[in-house]
Amino acid sequence: MLIIGEKINGTRKKVAEAISSRDADFIRELAKKQFAAGAAYLDVNAGTLPQTEPDDLVWLVRLVREAAPEAVVCLDSANPEALKAGLEEVKKSGAPKVMINSLSGEQKRLDHVLPLASEYRAELIVLALDDRGIPETVEERLAIARRLIGLCREKGLKDEDLYLDPLVMTISTNTKGGLVTLDTIRAIKAEFPKVHQTCGHSNISFGMPLRSVLNQSFMALTIQAGLDTAISDPENRDLKAMAMATEALLGMDRHCLKFNKAFRARQIGPLA
Repeated sequence: MLIIGEKINGTRKKVAEAISSRDADFIRELAKKQFAAGAAYLDVNAGTLPQTEPDDLVWLVRLVREAAPEAVVCLDSANPEALKAGLEEVKKSGAPKVMINSLSGEQKRLDHVLPLASEYRAELIVLALDDRGIPETVEERLAIARRLIGLCREKGLKDEDLYLDPLVMTISTNTKGGLVTLDTIRAIKAEFPKVHQTCGHSNISFGMPLRSVLNQSFMALTIQAGLDTAISDPENRDLKAMAMATEALLGMDRHCLKFNKAFRARQIGPLA
């Protein structure tokens, strides 16, 4: 399971304050801790006003590259100018690859994000939605995914560089929401076996009690369905343990080496 660390996000109060005050140490520490906890990718979202976001995103990227140079930066923005600035900063730093979060079937995203992903040969998170919103059925989501994957291929992007997000809707408003996501994952896996799949598991439990239990259970189910990436908190020991245990039980962890290594490193299991 590849983890994309979610914590460097300007919609979080403390991160927003750090960006505003240019608290570099706070951002560096967030990057270091997430990478140490097993996040191979770090999502970077300034979440600031359009006129300041390019500079803010460049500042964040610079700090993340300093603090965790082996981590892949995942640029998270709907602002094409900010994305361009962030991509240039990552390129200047000498990083071998970069990810963009995200492309969808919305025309504005197709017009601005896809050309940037093609130009910089970025890995790309692809959302199964378009200008009409999030589809309710597996068939509709698959149709959007099929179209977007086709457009990415036309721009020279490889299937293995795409991370399809089947989208997760909370079960508190639609008890079939989890099933639709799981069936979409299976359908994508069957038709596009080289395309990675990712999602934000915590969306499933909004408005529900015992959210951590629901999130962990959903993690196991999505891995079994074919998910191989998660946008999550890498320091959530219980969620990480569930993911690694599921992979071990499904025969996806040769000799259970990853599970045992994480346990010995005290990344999972009870703390002393």
